[in-house]
Amino acid sequence: MATVTVAATQFACSPDPAENVDRAEALVRQAARRGAQIVQLQELFETPYFCKDQMAELFDLAQPADDHPTLARMQELARELEVVLPVSFFEAANNAYYNSLAIIDADGEMLGLYRKSHIPDGTGYQEKFYFNPGDTGFKVWDTAYARIGCGICWDQWFPECARAMALMGAEILFYPTAIGSEPNDPDFSSADHWQRAMQGHAAANMIPVVASNRIGREDGATCSLTFYGRSFIAGARGEIIASAGDEEAILTADFDFQALRRQRAGWGLFRDRRPDLYTVLMTLDGQNWSE
Repeated sequence: MATVTVAATQFACSPDPAENVDRAEALVRQAARRGAQIVQLQELFETPYFCKDQMAELFDLAQPADDHPTLARMQELARELEVVLPVSFFEAANNAYYNSLAIIDADGEMLGLYRKSHIPDGTGYQEKFYFNPGDTGFKVWDTAYARIGCGICWDQWFPECARAMALMGAEILFYPTAIGSEPNDPDFSSADHWQRAMQGHAAANMIPVVASNRIGREDGATCSLTFYGRSFIAGARGEIIASAGDEEAILTADFDFQALRRQRAGWGLFRDRRPDLYTVLMTLDGQNWSE
């Protein structure tokens, strides 16, 4: 396949889960009509972002991956449209709870799960109350159109995550996201920093990056968040190919992964790596106390 068309979407989530899933399906259908073969939906799109507050009753939103109604619906949609769908959901696994991503191939088969590795904890983003740290490790999947790697939101700030997936052969990286205003600092916007961090992953690994965020104001019991959107697709040199503002949007871009593979090989970034010198990355404080 000479080129692959990918898409990022963004929309505002209502209090009605059925309405949100309907909206997600509608955007996937629109993206497919534009030629998209891999479509990224935003993080935890079934509901408003519930991690603003610590409320035990919200654990009822979690469901097992097996027989999950939204995942089953997205499998049918992927099969019908012949698109690949990385689908974010709140996973219950016995007494554990994860912020997870199901990778659905273009024939509707679920290829596996990724569980979010980096779990944030701050005002308005109290995810450590709800989610166990992911135990899947970083993963890549051979889909019908490309080998893809996926992180989830806070993962996108960590270059180690992107580099690990690149080393595993990912041809493109996808990041579903829920990020917006900071309740403890209303005058601060992370939007530019958020985007630049992922542009850096694209440039450093010479791999395209697709990020999908939500939009709109959502009110919680303790605070409100305004999600700024800014979903985007970056090319393999970190350049912005397509970007959105704070409106509902579908973004698309075409990539020739064979040509990009040649460019990576020719540039020498992976040839000249020195893993023997990177052991400090295995520590939290930069010190090797075993020496």
